[in-house]
Amino acid sequence: MADMAATLRAAAQALQAVSETPRLDAELLMAHALDLSRQDLLLDLLKLDVPNGFSALLERRKAHEPIAHIIGEREFWSLPFQVSCDVLIPRPDSEILIETAVHIGEDRAPSLILDLGTGSGALLLAALSEFPEANGLGIDASADALAMAHNNADQLGLSDRTRFLLQDWTEPGWTQSLGGPFDLILANPPYVSTDAQLSREVADFEPHEALFAGAHGMDDYHIIIPALDALLVDKGMALLEIGFDQAEKVTKLAEKHRYTVECKQDLAGNDRLLILR
Repeated sequence: MADMAATLRAAAQALQAVSETPRLDAELLMAHALDLSRQDLLLDLLKLDVPNGFSALLERRKAHEPIAHIIGEREFWSLPFQVSCDVLIPRPDSEILIETAVHIGEDRAPSLILDLGTGSGALLLAALSEFPEANGLGIDASADALAMAHNNADQLGLSDRTRFLLQDWTEPGWTQSLGGPFDLILANPPYVSTDAQLSREVADFEPHEALFAGAHGMDDYHIIIPALDALLVDKGMALLEIGFDQAEKVTKLAEKHRYTVECKQDLAGNDRLLILR
């Protein structure tokens, strides 16, 4: 059998043109092929043989397929989430929504949470993990995404406090079946301009309907923000993820609808979150 250490070195070298973390990618693929955790792989590296399926996984990564899609999982807020090509891969930058929700909840914990465009359910389920007395609703226009969200709720033991609903906010009257009102609304809507140049990992493998929002990336905000008034309790708030260059435009739209707005930055220092009160 092939030498494990040498195989990992060669795989990392082969992935240098594809990934910013080639060694990590190689280790994650190998661990997945062996049905082990990465930690167990590294602990037993000298005892293990390279499995036959590893080369096929490596070829998929060399073709720019995201690691999360290949192994079927991504960690978010220290929780494991199943993912697929039907949902956006949860990203660390989005954790600022949960961090902010937790901070806000120290004074007034939410009882009812709404997640607009729930996808894998990452935002809603992460929030519910922090607020054990809360219940939540996640909506999405994709039945396949909702199936993934249901699976994640089951896996995390949160199904009893979670409801998912197939709902498209581009349809008239979309708010009428949601119930509420809600104490906290989370949203990571499509906000990418249709003219944007994206990496192959994103453009070729992630769902375009969850990415693109018109020529200026603003189409969905023009639907969501006017609807918030009917969805929020009097002292409720909405946390909206935005693109790095959208803070001014989305703030002006929110202020037009009588919201006070606070902007927060992500791990890279880019504008990423608007708090609407």
